[in-house]
Amino acid sequence: MERVGAWAAGVGVGLVRACAVAGLALAVPAVWAGAVALGIHWGAANPWSWLLPAVLAGAGTLVLCRPVCAAVRALVARWSGAVVPAGYRQAPRVTQLSTGYWWNGFGYERTRRDALMDQHWRIRWQDPANLRDLRFVAVFPFTAGLLAAVPPAALVTAAVHRGVLTAVPGVLLAVGCAPYAWRAVVPVAVRFLRPSTAMALAERVAELTAQRADATVAQAAEIRRIERDLHDGAQARLVALGLSLATAQRLLDRDPEQARALIRDAQAGATASLAELRELVRGISPPVLTERGLLDAVRALALDLPLPVDVEAQGPLRADAPVEAAVYFGVAELLTNAVRHAGATRATVRLRQDAAGVDAEVLDDGRGGLVERPGGGLAGLRRRVDAFGGTLTIDSPAGGPTRVRMAVPCESS
Repeated sequence: MERVGAWAAGVGVGLVRACAVAGLALAVPAVWAGAVALGIHWGAANPWSWLLPAVLAGAGTLVLCRPVCAAVRALVARWSGAVVPAGYRQAPRVTQLSTGYWWNGFGYERTRRDALMDQHWRIRWQDPANLRDLRFVAVFPFTAGLLAAVPPAALVTAAVHRGVLTAVPGVLLAVGCAPYAWRAVVPVAVRFLRPSTAMALAERVAELTAQRADATVAQAAEIRRIERDLHDGAQARLVALGLSLATAQRLLDRDPEQARALIRDAQAGATASLAELRELVRGISPPVLTERGLLDAVRALALDLPLPVDVEAQGPLRADAPVEAAVYFGVAELLTNAVRHAGATRATVRLRQDAAGVDAEVLDDGRGGLVERPGGGLAGLRRRVDAFGGTLTIDSPAGGPTRVRMAVPCESS
């Protein structure tokens, strides 16, 4: 009985799946059939009567093309586990450069709105995946769609012709091939819907172009920050130090006590300037990171924070200096958010390195609701990680906890 029940369930599931595949396969042909019927109705002998049906058929094909392909990918992934990448050209981030213009991955525009509009239409109509989808909807009805239509067509035939000689063979055909008729959609989708090498290469070029623009913006911002810190801090103190020493030199013979006081002030200013320069250097490349590595640098960072931070590590944690710097400053940004904005009372940093690269996970018990905003710290962190081909995953429901994971690919040192 169990085998009979499993067989019956397989027939039912197969019949439902075959109907779904056949329905998707017939979506675009149905549009063309409707256009042909409309043209015949208006007058088959009149060429002008076919103009509007042809336009409607073409527009309907373009509208249905991508949704049909997306539905096929979803069904194939759900039924067989075979993931067929969409391969559509992704919209790069629109970035404002130091010149004031907006870069959208294709060109420069004066406003963000113009950049987004230009980007949308370029991606929509210049995507090579459009031709691939059109090819698929042309092939689909005559391959997997034709096979999947056999079970429902056999049942419809049996229901219409109720004679024993017609109904019984139709039911047997539908029952016999229902568990297998839909399976052809898997190889057809894998063969015709996967991105081509040229499409994958074009997507990678677009991604690298966007990363280059982001790196340019980040570099300009970092240079401005360093210049501002030098101008407002160490430079001003050094100028004051020079003036104090010049004044003390003039007063050395007339008023030695006042000259000594100025020299003491100059000495204090030199010490403060040195501390500011060390802090500035630490913001560019922390000495502990260079001397002792990523793990000790993160531990030293955790000791300076006003909340308890547990640092857990797996693996040797030795990578190239740019990778270690990216992970270190990413962890610093996330811990700063936990202290200033999340109201966290405790945080945990988990570091791990394997053959794929370095992973850093920061978990805090704050209020959650962390959102990535354009131009914010998280957006800058994502740009920093993207420059290495890494990923940034944010899980921060309202009420917490917040979990952020950075994965930066690299080779172990």
